[in-house]
Amino acid sequence: MYAIGIIPVRYASSRFPGKPLAIINGKSMIQRVYEQSLKSAMLSEVFVATDDKRILNHVHEFKGKIVMTSESHKSGTERCNEVVEKSFKTKKPDIIVNIQGDEPYINPSQIDKVVSCFKSQNVQIATLAKKIVSVEVLFDSNIVKVVFGKDKKAIYFSRSPIPYVRGKESKDWINETDFYKHIGIYAYRSNILKSICELGPSKLEKVESLEQLRWLENDYSIRVELTDFESHSVDVPEDILKFKG
Repeated sequence: MYAIGIIPVRYASSRFPGKPLAIINGKSMIQRVYEQSLKSAMLSEVFVATDDKRILNHVHEFKGKIVMTSESHKSGTERCNEVVEKSFKTKKPDIIVNIQGDEPYINPSQIDKVVSCFKSQNVQIATLAKKIVSVEVLFDSNIVKVVFGKDKKAIYFSRSPIPYVRGKESKDWINETDFYKHIGIYAYRSNILKSICELGPSKLEKVESLEQLRWLENDYSIRVELTDFESHSVDVPEDILKFKG
């Protein structure tokens, strides 16, 4: 199984311009994500995908592989697809992993776990989830929740707590059933990646501002594997303080 990792990043960010080049313990964030991704036992290659020459030049400085992509992409998924179409003209990778560019210490075992989902030929798209253990996380609309069936196929993703626990105070919900936080790493078969990038925005996607709902609404299946590792992303400059030391 030929699997590659792609880290889509932009320089522009409303909350943190230049985030990929922010320095964390002596190295840029994008370099840390790249080096952590290279530790994956399941990836044959790792690429950065960007639309900014400052990022391009920096990745060249630390000898990373990078592909310049269009400025018009609306999502990292689209940016990943351009890398595959541009860089793999003859033989496409079997699996493409979309790695978040703002998790400087991503655990390589999470990458391995999402790739291992494709040992089953029925898996089209795969992602990760972690059990929620605090009420604060459960009711934080910035944290996406997911519910899935016995076959580990995603049923729905939402910014709201799902499922709803009837007849109980909200503070007690977490004691009544299991809730899961979505960990934002995706992997796709190459033909599926191409297909989902040809879809238009869907109704539920627009309402929740979650691109994975576009795939579910168009009858693609998403396999959800569980992880015990927490993800720690950088959204604003103050978040860098979490990694000092």
